[in-house]
Amino acid sequence: MGRIAEASPRPRARITGVVYLLYFLTAVLAVFFMRGLVVSGDAAATANNILAHERLFRLSVAVGLIATALYIAVTVLCYGLLKPVNKTVSLLAAFFSLVGCAIQAFGSLFQVAPLVVLEGSPYLSVFKVDQLQAVALMFIKLNVQAAYIYLVFFGLFNVLIGYLIFRSTFLPRILGGLMAFGGLGWLTYLSKPLVNYLSPYNLACGLLGQGSVMLWLLVMGVNVQRWKEQASAAGERRSQRPCTLAAIAR
Repeated sequence: MGRIAEASPRPRARITGVVYLLYFLTAVLAVFFMRGLVVSGDAAATANNILAHERLFRLSVAVGLIATALYIAVTVLCYGLLKPVNKTVSLLAAFFSLVGCAIQAFGSLFQVAPLVVLEGSPYLSVFKVDQLQAVALMFIKLNVQAAYIYLVFFGLFNVLIGYLIFRSTFLPRILGGLMAFGGLGWLTYLSKPLVNYLSPYNLACGLLGQGSVMLWLLVMGVNVQRWKEQASAAGERRSQRPCTLAAIAR
């Protein structure tokens, strides 16, 4: 990450795009591996599917954790790329994203828990089979609730990143608008009825916003001259701030 930070803005932007693309691919794979295993409202069918496809279930959890790690890298890279626009807002955006990543990683424990419950350990023999199946489904639903929470934090991250892109001079403003609009889509997860009403349009908005920024960074990068100008102006403002504070103190 230190070498990336020292790199020219355009290669740094394209590295951000590559990492963003890897995140998208791993996140989609994690969802794909889980497809069809969870049967809504049917604990017995869900338990049978998990036990019958245990390796696929474990692979989904592992790939999901890789996706989380990649999103942490995206967060750090976006902070470095957009810091010249507004360091405070960029840092706040990174904070929201990292909180979301922490919740996502913690939520993966709920995803692993059904395997522990259903593996048939002797100390669980005091429970009936249908009770264990119900508990396993409960853990999966807790994982879904954790997803609702971390998507809200990712929504805040996207809105702030959209604002920074819009205020930047080295990226198209339309990308900032799309990113912020996508973040609003994730913020709908504050309300389950609202999510159910707007689905799948809210999901499409989120994917459109992030996907547009990812493709632009990957293919076009940033305007290097304007990035350097904005970074230089930000550096001058920071250097003048101590002088202003000293003058006020006098």
